[in-house]
Amino acid sequence: MSEPLEVPTREGYDLWSQIYDDEDNPLIALETAWVTRLLGDVRGLAVADVGCGTGRHAIAMAAAGAHVVGVDFSPGMLAKLRAKPGGGAVRLVRHDLAMGLPFASGSMDRVTCCLVLEHVADLANAFAEMSRICRAGGFVLVSDLHPAMRLLGTQAQFTDPATGRKTRPVGARHQLSDYVIATTLAGLHIDHMSEHVVDEELAARSPRAQKYLGWPLLLLMRLRRA
Repeated sequence: MSEPLEVPTREGYDLWSQIYDDEDNPLIALETAWVTRLLGDVRGLAVADVGCGTGRHAIAMAAAGAHVVGVDFSPGMLAKLRAKPGGGAVRLVRHDLAMGLPFASGSMDRVTCCLVLEHVADLANAFAEMSRICRAGGFVLVSDLHPAMRLLGTQAQFTDPATGRKTRPVGARHQLSDYVIATTLAGLHIDHMSEHVVDEELAARSPRAQKYLGWPLLLLMRLRRA
């Protein structure tokens, strides 16, 4: 079996967008309900969904009454979001988080960044920008592939529908301490941090999860602005 093909992150997600919503993805199966729970009521709130992808959280938040702007650097992902029912309720901005965020300081009540940061080399800058645009009293909600997965040689990857080859968008290696230090430098207070393990229930729902049984798959952090 050939090694996965590593491609630039944007190129990888443009390719992945064709099948992203149709795959068995245990990380998404585990993450979605937790994000909804930690976000709480978003009615009337301004929310930036950074790395919004095909819009699974952005569209749900807009349907719940939030004023959502979805930010992503992949035109393929944004096109999928735009074409979905409810996608028109989300304002879309094509932009790379590594270049900062194109919003005024304190302009957002909530900032979400879900399953993105494993591809961001400079965590300190990413958290600083998310903190900057979040108003005082608001919070930033982050989910990511747990760093322990790298010990198993696992990272974001998909099978290219055109070639049939396993393909990996370029990622970065982070430790748990990197996340904590970056949030602290950004002036954020951690009010929730949890690590979620693959259990029998998830393995029953997601066949791909079975090989990770007992391993931490998901990292979640909710970070308050003072």
